[in-house]
Amino acid sequence: MATCDKTVLNRLKRTEGQLRGVQKMLTEDQDCAAIVTQLSAVRSSVDRIMGLIVAENLKNCFENPEINTATQEKKVAEAIKLIMKK
Repeated sequence: MATCDKTVLNRLKRTEGQLRGVQKMLTEDQDCAAIVTQLSAVRSSVDRIMGLIVAENLKNCFENPEINTATQEKKVAEAIKLIMKK
């Protein structure tokens, strides 16, 4: 389970604001290039949030290892798989 700290929540709120801004841009018929630029910023923001969550969970795996090494290895492998999906 992901640790939900204020940093992640603040980033999510900022990203939510960016998406609302894109919606407003669309309703105001703003330039396509500007809209795509903002959508790219949203995508980058989500990627950073995902990275923070995975990194925090990996850190937790190493700081609080499972007694069962197979379970520990599975958790680390899952985290690596999430990173590689990008």
